[in-house]
Amino acid sequence: MPSPQTVASGPELHSPREPAGPRIPAQGTRKASSEDTSSAHREGLRPGLGTLRRAFSKASQRASGCAPQEDPGLLRRSSRLLFRSLRRARDEGPAADQTQATTGPGVAHGREASSRAMDGVSPQSSTGAGPAELEDKSVADLITERKLLAAFEQLRHLETQLVAEKASRTFEQDPTGFARRAMDLCLHYDGLAAEIGAIVLETLGPDGVDAAVLAELARVVRAEEEAHPEPPADGDFLCTPRHWRQHWEDAVRRSARERVQQVSAGEAPGAAEGASGLAQLLAELGRLVRRDLQKVQLEVHPAYAAAGYPAWEAYLRAFHGAVAQRLQELAHDAHGCEQLYVLLDWASNVYSSPDFLGSQDLALPSEPLPPLLAPDVWARLESDYTSFLETKIASCFDGILQVEQSRWVAAEAPDVLQGHYHTPLSIDVHMLVAEHVKAAGAISAELEATTLQICTRALGLFLPRFEKAFLESGAVSEPNLCANINACEEFRTHLLARFPGSLEELEKPLVAATCAFQKRLLQGLQGDVQPLFKVLCTKAWLTQDVLQPLLDKVVAFAGHLEHVVPPRAQVWGGRAVVGACPGPLLLTLTQTPALAAQETLQEVHRYVVREYLAQALRPRERFRGVERVSGSQKMGLDAQAIGNTFQGLGSEATWLGRAIPCVADILGETYKDDIRRHLETLIRSYPDIRRDHVLAILALRRLGHRRNQHLLTHAQDLLRAVAEAGGPGAAGGHVLFEEIEVPTSMDVLITCI
Repeated sequence: MPSPQTVASGPELHSPREPAGPRIPAQGTRKASSEDTSSAHREGLRPGLGTLRRAFSKASQRASGCAPQEDPGLLRRSSRLLFRSLRRARDEGPAADQTQATTGPGVAHGREASSRAMDGVSPQSSTGAGPAELEDKSVADLITERKLLAAFEQLRHLETQLVAEKASRTFEQDPTGFARRAMDLCLHYDGLAAEIGAIVLETLGPDGVDAAVLAELARVVRAEEEAHPEPPADGDFLCTPRHWRQHWEDAVRRSARERVQQVSAGEAPGAAEGASGLAQLLAELGRLVRRDLQKVQLEVHPAYAAAGYPAWEAYLRAFHGAVAQRLQELAHDAHGCEQLYVLLDWASNVYSSPDFLGSQDLALPSEPLPPLLAPDVWARLESDYTSFLETKIASCFDGILQVEQSRWVAAEAPDVLQGHYHTPLSIDVHMLVAEHVKAAGAISAELEATTLQICTRALGLFLPRFEKAFLESGAVSEPNLCANINACEEFRTHLLARFPGSLEELEKPLVAATCAFQKRLLQGLQGDVQPLFKVLCTKAWLTQDVLQPLLDKVVAFAGHLEHVVPPRAQVWGGRAVVGACPGPLLLTLTQTPALAAQETLQEVHRYVVREYLAQALRPRERFRGVERVSGSQKMGLDAQAIGNTFQGLGSEATWLGRAIPCVADILGETYKDDIRRHLETLIRSYPDIRRDHVLAILALRRLGHRRNQHLLTHAQDLLRAVAEAGGPGAAGGHVLFEEIEVPTSMDVLITCI
């Protein structure tokens, strides 16, 4: 058991009339004159004050400078109420003479007895100490030895005696004597209250306080409440409630506050090593609070509960308030995204965790605890965190772009994972978004939604920058383009699957980036194969296989498409997007949503057939007779080779297979009446064909004016019928001849005439 200690309550209390030398013994008789009577009373009360002063001085020396400062309001309130009581005593009725007549030596003897009770002689107490042990101990000594209940009982006895003497008007002619005895009583009450505060402050210290002392403290508080249930009706200072329960609760709060402030006292988060230093400080704070509250649960609360005094909830609320105050101080000095997150995470996930105290059996407070951080403080922390987070995420995307640019400079080829080209871009972005959204979700759902919006906006701004930087770099190649297309498709599928309903605003930038890469991909193929079309429909073409090199490049290009991720149907803004591209890819970028590998292959198929027909309708050389028939046969063989090649690659654009054969049949048909049938098949299969295209085809045959006019009139009737039936939509919206420009030549003019 720790040695009893007491705490000095501010400076030593000296009576203004008390000499510094040895105190004079109290006189046993009272002189007749009022002057001698006043002197006798002063000498009789002086020992109590001196003894109290010496006891407080000894206790202060034993405390070795560790004593907490007591509330000086106790003494101020006592003095104020005391002198108010004195004024009432002086103003009481004119019965002073009669009362004074009854005052004699017996009264002086009573006062001397009360002084001896303060100083060295006390009546028997009902505490554990026997009469022989306590009869020679003053109230100050009992307080010093922490025999609180015995000290209170003596004070209560003296208080009752003083009230009785006041009621009998004993002090009507000697108000100074009453004041000295009342002040003596007040100081001892305050000393007892100070000792209660000292015990509370020592309870959670390294030495602790014995359970018996805590139980006696609880009994003293309850005994004082029973002795002074309410203020006297006449407003007298004596017997007024001392509010020791409130004093005890204040001491508990002060103890918790001092314990919490001891954790890295004077060290601000800025002085620590960033977020790691703040995290260490909060971890230390959590350990201290957990250790102290566990001690309260296991040792302190049972001791108080044995005396019928609840202590757990008071300590729990005191530490909660102290931690809240400390956390607000840390929040005021916190800077940067990491420090703010550490504070938010500790408040919401560590301190508020059900297992923070390591026990599930702790009684909950009767009323819910207030928020650890005030709503406005919490909102400010979240706002500051999101502001820093926007800057941090934008910086992270800058870092991702720099990493990709370094890969382009190093000419690193993309990896092939599960049969698809892969770039670290998708993994980096996925990890960045998932990490911050998950961290924010651990704080609150609102912060999670805000973080997801920040990531979405940052990614939407990043995609155009990435697209522009890549297309302007020297790393543009089929594998890299396909890898970037796969990355955009993974953003659409995986991010949407993980965060459904939150990424609608990414639709436009993702589609734009994907189409830009696909357009550049097809433009690269065009640049490779376009020169090869120039040798078609020439006399050299009749005897050489000039189509095979072109088809070889198409096969190589299709090999890259095999490593492109197939798109999945997604829902953006309430409408389905499968990844199909309505209309030609090479017209305008804004008209082209994302294409799959199959659609890209079909676009290549359509491009080859279209360019072949464009070269055939504006030949560099005209065929006549046998050459025209040979050219028709050659076109049929080329159409078969193109169809077989794309069928082998997996193209599903079977509607393209009739275009070249129809033109070849018209060019080589020997029975001229069948030309009309071939022309009807061509117009019905490709409703986007125009009159200029029909004229160019007829110009290849040179059938004569009358037959040309007959076929042209029939073709115009068919075209009008197709337009009335719905135009190109009648053939499923396929576009082929519409993109073929036919220049007006002399042969076409002759055909028209």
